[in-house]
Amino acid sequence: MNLIIKSATIIDVTSKFHGSTNDILIENGVITQIATSVDNPHKYDIISLENLHVSQGWFDSSVSLGEPGFEERETIENGLKTAAKSGFTAIAVNPNANPIADTKADIAFLKSNALGNAVDLYPIGALTTKSESVDLAEMFDMKNAGAIAFGDYQKAIKNPNLLKIALLYADNFDGLVLSFPQEEKISGKGIVNEEHNSTRLGLKGIPALAEELQVARDLFLLEYTNGKLHIPTISTAKSVQLIREAKQKGLNVSCSVAIHNLILTDDELAEFDTNYKVLPPLRTQKDCKALLEGLKDGTIDLVTSDHNPIDVENKNIEFDNAMYGTIGLETAFGALQTVFDTEKTVELLTSGKERFGIETSKISEGETANLTLFNPDGNYTFTEKNIHSTSKNSAFLGKKLKGTVYGIIHKHQKIA
Repeated sequence: MNLIIKSATIIDVTSKFHGSTNDILIENGVITQIATSVDNPHKYDIISLENLHVSQGWFDSSVSLGEPGFEERETIENGLKTAAKSGFTAIAVNPNANPIADTKADIAFLKSNALGNAVDLYPIGALTTKSESVDLAEMFDMKNAGAIAFGDYQKAIKNPNLLKIALLYADNFDGLVLSFPQEEKISGKGIVNEEHNSTRLGLKGIPALAEELQVARDLFLLEYTNGKLHIPTISTAKSVQLIREAKQKGLNVSCSVAIHNLILTDDELAEFDTNYKVLPPLRTQKDCKALLEGLKDGTIDLVTSDHNPIDVENKNIEFDNAMYGTIGLETAFGALQTVFDTEKTVELLTSGKERFGIETSKISEGETANLTLFNPDGNYTFTEKNIHSTSKNSAFLGKKLKGTVYGIIHKHQKIA
């Protein structure tokens, strides 16, 4: 792939070109020249777009795809195209299809079906067999097959001894263990945040305590084992504080927050719209504020869209019976731009790769082109016409977002 990107503002704090506006010459997929003006004697294709900005390719640590088993929700092929058009050059895929990815054969299936796409697909293997929290899955075999981490998506590890053993075992091969933060005996049959809105609407609540007890338990286990733990999608102020204290103690822990939990609150539930039925549930403004502060001070390591396509048959029903989940790839950038400046937004969308053992490519001469192209300016209302996913269950429908993603350049391909 040979092309020239014209007059692009480079956003990459690891590059000496950060903040400058330059032309970028890409030859055979490698950045060969960055300069104020690049000649084009070979008549390469030119990319020239309004207010063009370029950053390292974005990464999402929690994406669900339907295939295999739930192709009506999303296929691997369309999911990767959606990621590309949303600015992501790499995604970590959760083990919540059918069958659940708990063997090396399942990991190999995901990897092979992603071959040839511009977006890198990194499978997360299930931590326990069938994600039933009874027996550990084939973690080492899955690691060798290409799994980058191990966790049961949106399912808590009920047995603390099982998590202890997982942390000790994974430490032998530098494996990253994920533990979803929800104590199921406390959450019970709750479906939304336990607060005044749940009482007013007559919906059973999930108290913040359910998350915080699990986080505290897992941090004690981490301290005991000296393992390597990632806590996905925290949602409460107390969780932020617990992890902040753990990091101050030197524990090897990281965490993420879903963008919808960062921006939306349980006030959205007033119309019983099932697009707002997510797990963990939308919390309060106090929690959102604490999550934002956690990102600013580095307590929270990365954001995720927690993209989870759900077909209309499982969303367009009574709130109690609807499945949890919202799509989020298409809105990740625009939503973050409403609460952060562009440099911070890009930092959040490009962080996390090292934690998951993924190589990064900075914007510099001699580096492989792994780029996201975007315009950080301009407000718009997000509607179904902006959705690339097969499923349309977005919590941001009708919301004001900021900025436009033009596409990506990665693996000798341009997707726009």
